[in-house]
Amino acid sequence: MTTDEYLDGAVTLLQQLIATPSASRNEDKAADIMENTISSYGLTVHRKGNNIWTIDPEYDESRQTLLINAHIDTVKPVTTWNRDPYSPEIEDDRLYGLGSNDCGGGLVTLLQIFRKKIKEKRNYNLVYLASAEEEVSGANGISLVLPLLPHIDVAIVGEPTGMQPAIAERGLMVLDVISHGKSGHAARNEGVNAIYEALDDMQWIRDYKFDRVSDLLGPTKMTLTVINAGTQHNVIPDKCTMLVDVRTNELYTNEEVFDIIRQHVRSEVKAHSFRLHSSHIPKDHPLIARCIALGLTPFGSPTLSDQALMSFPSFKLGPGQSSRSHSADEYICISEMREALRIYDALL
Repeated sequence: MTTDEYLDGAVTLLQQLIATPSASRNEDKAADIMENTISSYGLTVHRKGNNIWTIDPEYDESRQTLLINAHIDTVKPVTTWNRDPYSPEIEDDRLYGLGSNDCGGGLVTLLQIFRKKIKEKRNYNLVYLASAEEEVSGANGISLVLPLLPHIDVAIVGEPTGMQPAIAERGLMVLDVISHGKSGHAARNEGVNAIYEALDDMQWIRDYKFDRVSDLLGPTKMTLTVINAGTQHNVIPDKCTMLVDVRTNELYTNEEVFDIIRQHVRSEVKAHSFRLHSSHIPKDHPLIARCIALGLTPFGSPTLSDQALMSFPSFKLGPGQSSRSHSADEYICISEMREALRIYDALL
C-alpha cells in the first residue's frame, strides 16, 4: 500500500469517528467502529469495555514490545461551536469535528502505522491500543486493560504535540484540606472559627515553593481552587474545606508531595487519589535519540494523558496542536496526518 492509501484509510476512519458521538463513558459506538475496522484488516481484535487492542501477529516474547496508544473518547462540545461538532467536514486542508485533534488524528494514523509495520521485518513487537475514558481518567479506561496486555517496554501516546516528542508530563493530585473549629453564635465571643484556623494554611499553600525544579516542566505547583465553609451569617463555622489542585513535575512522586504538604499545614489533608503520576523518559532512550536524529525537539507537557497510568517509559508524539483541544470548531490538518505517517514510519 502507498502512503496515500494509508492516509485515505486514516481520514475515512476519522470521519466515521467524528460522526459518532463518543463522550467519555459513552464510547461504545466508536469502540464498535474501531473493533470492526481492525477486524476488517484481518487482525485479531481484543476488547474490554470500550477499550480495543490488537497484538503483533508475529509477537515474540524474546523481543521488546512497543505500545502505541491513543484514546477514542472526547469531551462534550462547548456551546460556542459555529459548526456541527459531529459533522466531519473537510475545507481546504482542515478536517473539522469534535475529537479530530484530540486525539483522533493520532488514533487513526497510529493504526495505519501498525498495519504497515507488521508487514515489515522488525526486532521488536507492536501492540496497538485504542483506550476509553481518557478525558476523565476513568476506572474503565486504560487502567482496565494494562494488566491484560503483554509485557510493555515503552509506549508512544498519540496526543497532539505537533509531532514533537513530549518526554515529560505533569502528574495530578487533588487534595481536600480541612480545618476544624467549634460552632457558636456570631454575636457572642464563643466558638472557634474554622475559616480563621485555615488562614495560615491558605497562605502557606499560596507561597510555598518546592525545591526541585524540572528543566522540562518547571516547578511542582499547587493551587487553592475551592473553599467551602459556614452555613449562615450568624453561626461560627466549625469546618472549612479547601480543594487544592497539585501538578507534580517528574522529580516528585504524588505521595512525596502529599507528605510534604501534610507536614507543613495544621489542617487535615486527604488525597482523592495518588494514581495520576508524572512521567518522564530520558533523552538518551533509543526512541528519543532517534527523534532527535530526525530533527524533532523534546519538550515537557503540562497536560495530563493516559501516560499517568503507565508504569513503563512513555512519551507523547502525535499530529495536531494541544491548543486546539477542547476548543470550539476543533480541527486537524490532513497535511499534519500525512506528516505523522512519515515521522512514525521513519521512527519505527
